[in-house]
Amino acid sequence: MAKVRKADRLHLRISADVAREIRQHSRSQSKTEVCGVLLGSEAEGLTSIEACISGENAAQGGAHVTFTQDTWEHIYKVKDRDFPDARIVGWYHSHPGFGVFLSDHDTFIHKNFFSSPQQVAWVYDPHSDEEGCFGWDGERLKRLARIDLVDARGGELAGGSDRPDRAHATADDSDGDDIPKRPPSPRKDFDEFDDGGGDEISRLTNIVYAVFSYLAVLAIGTILGWYLFHRTVYLAVDPYTGQVIGILKELPPQNSPTPDSSPSKQVQPNPSKPQRDDAHR
Repeated sequence: MAKVRKADRLHLRISADVAREIRQHSRSQSKTEVCGVLLGSEAEGLTSIEACISGENAAQGGAHVTFTQDTWEHIYKVKDRDFPDARIVGWYHSHPGFGVFLSDHDTFIHKNFFSSPQQVAWVYDPHSDEEGCFGWDGERLKRLARIDLVDARGGELAGGSDRPDRAHATADDSDGDDIPKRPPSPRKDFDEFDDGGGDEISRLTNIVYAVFSYLAVLAIGTILGWYLFHRTVYLAVDPYTGQVIGILKELPPQNSPTPDSSPSKQVQPNPSKPQRDDAHR
């Protein structure tokens, strides 16, 4: 396979109608991957995508897709009938909810079926509406840094710069990053409007959460300690003086009088002593 020099890194131009067809095909299957081929032309350092053919009868899965023999028969039948002069300049497939990257399985497909130096791999995530394209840089696959979106009705280029439009997410701003081996972190929906205040709010939220967590643990520990270790103490009190006489191990029965609260014994008259009758004094 011929090498593409770094100075001649691949430049991609794709029709807006083709990009729309890829999105519609990908959105038709929200849980499984779909695939197809890209048709167009190749020039020195430029690949133009002018049409696409969906890959019918492909072996689909939640995280992979494979071109079968029936798929290739369908593709060449449609190509010979509708696009006889076009070349297969690459392929596309969807990543429902996975983001834009090439997995090991995708890399295997590209190396074995689309090994031409100017053939590309278009990836679209119908969940996040993110898309991007990968091509050869020497013997390595990297995300393309420049993609031009062509409007066939107006004939003008949309996003034709080294820094493509963020709304379409059709190219990576960093030049020459390696292909990730696993899905990237979820994309923020409003990261364009993030002015740095989110970090401050996040730190404040973490502090408030930590304070309330400690208070909750302290309250729960206090309640459990009171239920498990509390003890009732009964005191014997003199009803006349109010002084504490002693500590009782348990509360005596209500019908039995306390030691000091029992009624005093009545003084019986002593028959040996003469009784004085104050009434006859």
